[in-house]
Amino acid sequence: MTTTIGYDVVVIGAGPVGENVADRVVRGGLTAAVVERELVGGECSYWACMPTKALLRSASVLRAARQVPGAREAVTGDLDVAAVLGRRDSFASHWKDDGQVSWLESAGIALHRGQGRIASTRVVEVTGADGVTTRLVARHAVVVATGSSALVPDIPGLRESAPWSGREAASAPSVPRRLAIIGGGVVAAEMATAFAALGSSVTLLARDGVLPSAEPFAGELVTESLRAAGVSVRVGAEAVSVHRDDSGTVHVATADGDRVEADEVLVAIGRTPNTRDIGLETVGLAPGAWLAVDDTLRVVGGGEWLYAAGDVNRRALLTHQGKYQARALGDVIVARATGEKVEDGRWGRHAATADERAVPQVVFTDPEIASVGLTAAAAEAAGLRIRVVDYDLGAVAGSSLHADGYKGHARMIVDEDRKVVVGCTLAGPDVAELIHAATIAIVGEVPLDRLWHAVPAYPTVSEVWLRLLEAYGR
Repeated sequence: MTTTIGYDVVVIGAGPVGENVADRVVRGGLTAAVVERELVGGECSYWACMPTKALLRSASVLRAARQVPGAREAVTGDLDVAAVLGRRDSFASHWKDDGQVSWLESAGIALHRGQGRIASTRVVEVTGADGVTTRLVARHAVVVATGSSALVPDIPGLRESAPWSGREAASAPSVPRRLAIIGGGVVAAEMATAFAALGSSVTLLARDGVLPSAEPFAGELVTESLRAAGVSVRVGAEAVSVHRDDSGTVHVATADGDRVEADEVLVAIGRTPNTRDIGLETVGLAPGAWLAVDDTLRVVGGGEWLYAAGDVNRRALLTHQGKYQARALGDVIVARATGEKVEDGRWGRHAATADERAVPQVVFTDPEIASVGLTAAAAEAAGLRIRVVDYDLGAVAGSSLHADGYKGHARMIVDEDRKVVVGCTLAGPDVAELIHAATIAIVGEVPLDRLWHAVPAYPTVSEVWLRLLEAYGR
């Protein structure tokens, strides 16, 4: 027997994106239900953002103390690995979602556990662990917010070798003596940083280099730091086969004939959308594909009732951007349901404009890499007439106070036709907290002439803004 229940909005996926969509529509006066096959709270809460940053934080604090005389002398030991893993476990709520479920209840959002599949127009069928199916009928919208999973490439022997993805790395109960990492992007660089600090002998096979999508100086600084920490960074190395022998040792062969032995191998080369088993074929869309959307996040070719937010639409695979999309999406669903005016123009209330023009990101390596907007290469590819302004972040007075031997770099990308900042990258200890100023400048399209009047406090690292403007010239 199938039970049928009606809601104004049904959201498939109860991660941070799905939760925010549901919250916005409920705040707007509609009813909402979320469908979740795993843990409420999603990837970020249990296997990504929170636990990985908890793994990285203790080593970061220790490095910071050792860079300041007086504090350095007070540090008498190394990291307590068990304590680091314990703190990580607490940030992952010990992989239990009771707190998140309680929040859903307090927000007036219904939860249906199980695999959600689109069955027909505005209809989602949920199959629970007991095999019972519940039919959810959405009066206004169905939202796909199922996120993404780690991409495992077709390298011979890799799948049979039981590789780690970011999930296994984030939730590892112990630290492997030897860790091989295939990839050089954000997850690869962060996990190399974390596990090297925790005592692993790490080999990083970075075929395309370290942080290849960032400004080149960012990848160079992180590569230098990883090597100083004992990581074997092999730029250009491509894994061509993997084998785990009977003793448990993993053997990774590279295209240049080299061989790496490790206790675990982490694959971190990209993501694939979680859309293979959600019923896309019933509405004429391809299962397993990324979902193209318009600026109000309505799925192209999916009908006026179907939306997609977060990783699945491939606009910006970052939790904070997914939550940004969710707020705009929840509001536009309410607007369309109640007959309000839809503001979908550039920077409009219901448009996710920042996905293309002002995406901030922090890579929690040593040094931290904080960026927003366009790199120089991306700006040139977009046809902009730009000027690149660089400054030594270590030369700022606040940096020298922050840590002895502070090493970093700052880059500002200026659109010369409009005289506004369109991109910024900062590399250095603790630059994560500096990037929002750049985000505001880019989103607000603040003219450089006006930025001169935004005076940074002295002596702070934020004084780099004044130095960048001086380097640009008044």
